[in-house]
Amino acid sequence: MTRILALSGSLRQGSFNTALARAAQAQAPEGVTVDVATLHGIPLYDADVEHAQGIPEAVQALRAQILAHDGLLMVTPEYNNGVPGVFKNGIDWLSRTGPGLFEGLNVALMGASPSGFGTILSQNHWLPVLRTLKTQFWSEGRMTVSRVNTLMDADGELSDPATLKLLADFVAGFARSLTKP
Repeated sequence: MTRILALSGSLRQGSFNTALARAAQAQAPEGVTVDVATLHGIPLYDADVEHAQGIPEAVQALRAQILAHDGLLMVTPEYNNGVPGVFKNGIDWLSRTGPGLFEGLNVALMGASPSGFGTILSQNHWLPVLRTLKTQFWSEGRMTVSRVNTLMDADGELSDPATLKLLADFVAGFARSLTKP
């Protein structure tokens, strides 16, 4: 069984990106489990807080979730043509949790936006961060969902058949990369 953690970079209750993560969960092929996580409960990074109190419990819990999976699917919104601050903050906290988390970690990026360009700029902005953290970035696929607000059902779930097919292929491709000898 291959396990992937889809981490949504949005805190919004009706987040398009959390819905995309849930859709990835639903579209996972046989033999692949996709679990969904969010950044809720992670405070703003403050070195003084880290020094005085250590790593917050929410950050430690997310670290444990990541380590329990074979790959990390970062589901990134795009705010003002870049990486969302809340997502970068979460990754910054996680990078402080000690060695062994990011180095060699299998990571893929995807995202959804109401704009016509999806999250292409945000995904590109993540690349130097992922390189600095020494992740194993999966670059064989790209999943950017444009005009996602038009692809949702009344319950706020991604429902467009063509997009769901692309997502299924993307998740399957990432999963295959995790099982290569």
